[in-house]
Amino acid sequence: MPSPEPLEHRVGPAPDAAPRVRPYHHPAAGWGAAKSVTRVLVEERELVDGPRAIMRMNHENGGFDCPGCAWPDDTKGLRLDICENGIKHVTWEMTRKRVDRAFFAAHSVTELAGWSDHDLENQGRLTEPMAYDPESDRYVPISWKEAFEVVGAALRGLDDPNRASFYTSGRLGNEATFLYQLMARELGTNNLPDCSNMCHEASGRALQAALGTGKGTVDLKDWESADALFILGVNAASNAPRMLTALAEAERRGAQIVHVNPLVEAAATRTIVPHEFLDMALLKSTRTSTLNLQPRIGGDMALLRGMAKAVLEQSASDPRALDATFVERHTAGFEEYRALCAATPWEELERQSGLSRADILRAARVYTEADRSIVSWCLGLTQHEHGVDTVREIVNLLLLRGNLGREGAGPSPVRGHSNVQGNRTCGIDHRPTAAFLDRLADACGIDPPREHGLDTVRTIQAMRDGEVKVFVAMGGNFALAAPDTPATYAALRSCDLTVQVSTKLNRSHVVHGRAALILPCLGRTEKDHQRKGVQRTSVEDSMSMVHLSLGMKRPASPHLLSEPAIVAGMARAALPDSETPWDWYIEDYDRIRDTMAVALDGFEDFNRRVRLPLGFRIKQPARELVFLTPSGRAEFSTAALPDVVPEPGTLALGTMRSHDQWNTTIYSDDDRYRGVKNLRTLVFMNRADMRERGIADMGAVDITSTAKDGSHRYLKGYTAVPYDIPRGCAAGYMPEMNVLCALGDYSTQSDQPIMKHVKVTIVPAAGG
Repeated sequence: MPSPEPLEHRVGPAPDAAPRVRPYHHPAAGWGAAKSVTRVLVEERELVDGPRAIMRMNHENGGFDCPGCAWPDDTKGLRLDICENGIKHVTWEMTRKRVDRAFFAAHSVTELAGWSDHDLENQGRLTEPMAYDPESDRYVPISWKEAFEVVGAALRGLDDPNRASFYTSGRLGNEATFLYQLMARELGTNNLPDCSNMCHEASGRALQAALGTGKGTVDLKDWESADALFILGVNAASNAPRMLTALAEAERRGAQIVHVNPLVEAAATRTIVPHEFLDMALLKSTRTSTLNLQPRIGGDMALLRGMAKAVLEQSASDPRALDATFVERHTAGFEEYRALCAATPWEELERQSGLSRADILRAARVYTEADRSIVSWCLGLTQHEHGVDTVREIVNLLLLRGNLGREGAGPSPVRGHSNVQGNRTCGIDHRPTAAFLDRLADACGIDPPREHGLDTVRTIQAMRDGEVKVFVAMGGNFALAAPDTPATYAALRSCDLTVQVSTKLNRSHVVHGRAALILPCLGRTEKDHQRKGVQRTSVEDSMSMVHLSLGMKRPASPHLLSEPAIVAGMARAALPDSETPWDWYIEDYDRIRDTMAVALDGFEDFNRRVRLPLGFRIKQPARELVFLTPSGRAEFSTAALPDVVPEPGTLALGTMRSHDQWNTTIYSDDDRYRGVKNLRTLVFMNRADMRERGIADMGAVDITSTAKDGSHRYLKGYTAVPYDIPRGCAAGYMPEMNVLCALGDYSTQSDQPIMKHVKVTIVPAAGG
């Protein structure tokens, strides 16, 4: 199979100085975060509205929800429940810069395709609907009515509704989400791919199989009372910075905090929480870990099984190590799991985890000595072939000591984007259950399709093969977020029509179908005026709290529409005979929520409950020890350990964000917490692996990935940076390194691209 075409653009901003890498020894957050926030506010000229937004973000009374991560809002009335990355995200959205018709008249799409992604987004906010004109190779203005008719005509003209696919980014609010899936299903398709297909699909499938719920069972109050916190595969200081507050508070009350990650990230050392003003003034930092373990990439499952083996071995002499009563009353499959642990040699656990038996026993000791434990994880565990099995191993470990259904204990996945969990709750699911579709049919008077639809990977394959003709994306930057970048580009260009609903210009606007629309929407910070007044939207955080969000700013342009209004406009045009009251819904979002209250389990009395202080929490049956599994019990898993030891000469490479980045949005070429400045085209390597390959510190290297089908993908002229990472492992930044993950390299368990476990070889650059 031939190699894909090389990337045709540069992702990050142009460096303003020579690259530099120095070890980072400072606390996470603290004055470094304060300095970064000040710089962003000055550069974006938001010295008035910026601070106003900071004081309004993540507050239940008239505030708006941070459009960044999905960490829950503080439960104690904290006035500054914010973080550096959230402020960057909001300020980036609130920019005074504008991308209007004059901008598009001055720049062809071919020209824009050569710009970096930083430069594209840095042009500012989109101001009006635009349509691609192939004759001039430019986007030209189009009215909203005409734009909706373009979408409607394309959808009505399909010979099969499954020739359309409707993608969702995690920022879409619940009301727009519900209308979006309703439109797709009334059209007749379950082609509803979303960012969860690339991030936490493994978590949902694992938790559903083990506990009968696709979500974690803990809330923020549980974090405040746990005796031990195990944080696996999470770079909290960059991906969920408000977690630092919970970690600092846990350390002060004497809780044990164990971080498990191939890289020791800044959040796993110490922090100064910026809203703790006395600590800021005195430069007083707080430890955020009591133990750091660095398994090889993919070795977490062996570590977890080793901890379980230690618990079971200890229980032979100390019955208190195992909660036998809980296991007997509430679980199924325990004896098979105990036999599996006994049959797994310690030597194999050490080899697969990359950790010593002593290290595994240290972690197990923390676990057995804690009365209440929470295990939390992110993409470091899910973006693997065996991601589902690893998350189920977390549940196995929790069940052994009854760490479920009581305060301060349970599984806690860390969702990465503001409302990605709410998207799934409100119907964005290519594999909907029969029960969900039955309720939707009764509530909305439609006959939804029953066959499964396409997920993200299969949507790309179907677009590439000409089976999907129309692609609609609500938010995000699909062209960069997806794996196998050249293949994704080719797929988008094969479409008859691509529609991007966006706030800012990005790569997905210049990699488009034969016809293309840009539909600009309101941001989370902006007021949403409809016929019945200014509207609020709701979101769900990663711990199942649903609350309202109210924008504070005048919209960036009078021509912007809200996301619900855009969905309704497309639906009216595509479904001219629909009996769904699309216009009536948009007049007052309470009407949407009333229908959601009938259609969605857990949303009963939605409009009243969501207006309570901090909103309401969706009930999780497993938290009450009610397990909606075939056995009616929590189910132990007995999966075999995968072989994750790299073959001789190869390395396991994982992709990740830098600190000055949010998903595919690149703020700068810096990565403060890893000591990197003015450089993104790098690969972090173990120094011994570098010596073995004749690679000098900061030397130029070529990276080759090998896909499951034997094909290869390449990145040339990257910089090798020595780093504290286990032998046989390497790491680098997404989205640049997404090119290395072949479209066919997805997990057979979750269908997620295995972006955290790419098989690569790294050699000195040719001619270098």
